[in-house]
Amino acid sequence: MTRIGSRSTGRPTLNEVARLAAVSPITASRALRGVTTVAPELVEKVRAAALNLGYVANPAARALASSQSQTVVVLVPSLSNQLFIETLEAIQGVLRTRGLEVVIGNYHYSPIEEEGLLRNYLANRPRGLLLTGFDHTPAVRELLAASGVPCVHMMELDTVRGAYCVGFSQEQAGAEAARHLLARGRRRLAYMSAQLDPRVLQRGEGFRRVLLDAGLYDPALEVRSPLPSSIGLGGELFAKLLEEHPDVDAVFFCNDDLAQGATLEALRRGIKIPQQVSLIGFNDLPGSAHMVPRLTSIRTPREAVGQRAAQLLLGLIEGIAQETQVDLGFELVVREST
Repeated sequence: MTRIGSRSTGRPTLNEVARLAAVSPITASRALRGVTTVAPELVEKVRAAALNLGYVANPAARALASSQSQTVVVLVPSLSNQLFIETLEAIQGVLRTRGLEVVIGNYHYSPIEEEGLLRNYLANRPRGLLLTGFDHTPAVRELLAASGVPCVHMMELDTVRGAYCVGFSQEQAGAEAARHLLARGRRRLAYMSAQLDPRVLQRGEGFRRVLLDAGLYDPALEVRSPLPSSIGLGGELFAKLLEEHPDVDAVFFCNDDLAQGATLEALRRGIKIPQQVSLIGFNDLPGSAHMVPRLTSIRTPREAVGQRAAQLLLGLIEGIAQETQVDLGFELVVREST
C-alpha cells in the first residue's frame, strides 16, 4: 500500500522523513546534506528516520526546486598524477562538510576537451567551479563570464586578469631550482620536461631566466617531450642527454617521477650523484625522500591548494568578499642528490 505523502512511485519522501524525525522539511533537508548549522542530535534523528524509511535523496529534483544543483565541478588535466589526487581529496574534505557534492572532470591536458566538459556541466547549474590553471580556450572564458557561476583557479597565480586563484608562482619555483644548482657550483645545467602543459613551461621560463642572467644558458640543454611524465621516460631522456652532452653536471626535472627515473639510470651507468651530476625534481612526490641518493625537490602545497581553493569558493558562493589571489608559495627541500 502506498504511504500517505509518498510520490506516485511509492518511494518515501523528504516530508515523511521530516515527520518521523519531528522536524521541519527544511531542517531534514539540511541535515541530510550535511549542513553544519544543524544541531548534531537533529542530524542523528533525521538520518535514523531516513534509514528507517529507506529514503534516498533525489539530486535532480533538488536542483529543479532550487534552480541550482548542490554540486561543485572540479576540472583537472589528469587523474593519474599524484599531484591532483591529493588536491582533489582536500577539496572533497572541505566541500562535503557543507553539503556539496564534488563532480570531477578529467580533460587530459586538452583545452578543447575542457571546453566540452564545461559546457555540459554548466547545463546542470553547478554551485561553483574549480579549474586548474588558466590555459583555456576563448570560448571557455566567455562561458565563465556569461554563466555567473563562482569560479576559482588552482595551481597558478594570475596577475593580469584579476581572476580568483590559489596557487604559487611556477616561474619562481623554476628560478629557485636554478639558483640552488648554481650555488652548488654547477655550470652545465639542463632542464628536462614532459607533458609540456603551461605550468611546466612556466617552470622552464624561470629556470632559463636565471641561467641567462648568469651567462650560462645553453638551449641545447633543454630537453622536451610531449609524452606523459613517468619514471621510465625520465630514465630514457636522461640516458639520451648524457650521450649527447656528457659534460652536463646538473639537471632540473619538471616532475619528480622523471628525476626518479634518472636516478635509477645513473645507478645503472655507475654515475655518481651528486658528485658527477646533481639532480633536482619538482613536487616532492612520495618516494623521492627514499631514493638512493635521496632526491632534492621543490615541494608544492598540493593539499593546501585544494583546501584553500574550496574555502575561497565557499565564500564566493555565500556572497562573502574574498581576496582575489592566494599565494601559498613552495619549499625547496634539499637532500642528497644536490
